[in-house]
Amino acid sequence: MYDTSTKIGLCSDHAGFQLKESIKQWLSEKGYQFEDFGTDSEASCDYPDYAHPCALAVESGRCGCGIAICGSGNGISMTLNKHQGIRAALCWEPELARLARAHNDANILSLPARFIPVETALEIVKAYLEADFEGGRHQRRIDKIPVK
Repeated sequence: MYDTSTKIGLCSDHAGFQLKESIKQWLSEKGYQFEDFGTDSEASCDYPDYAHPCALAVESGRCGCGIAICGSGNGISMTLNKHQGIRAALCWEPELARLARAHNDANILSLPARFIPVETALEIVKAYLEADFEGGRHQRRIDKIPVK
């Protein structure tokens, strides 16, 4: 479980900007710390420009986890997962987010802004942040993910 002392990295492209703003408000209300890596408007932009800095912050430990958003969630997830220390999981319902943490130790939650309402997104974020990694057999599998 990520508690409110965990700094959360946030990033989005233009399609995810409004959802990111809603998530920031929710995180603030719940007392979470976060760092916003952009974008800062709905002007057209390229998701890798914001995904890479967020991924680096999570890899380095500056942020304990992250939340990334683009229109489909796919492009930003693909970019994040190029980083060896990142396990970004694209989730569109709360149970997927819970399992991404519990079984895959996902350290970045990716959301598809154009396919889920804000209320669902907030339920997904809550499920992700409240889930614990189960370890055990799952750790063995996670250890095999990085390309050596």
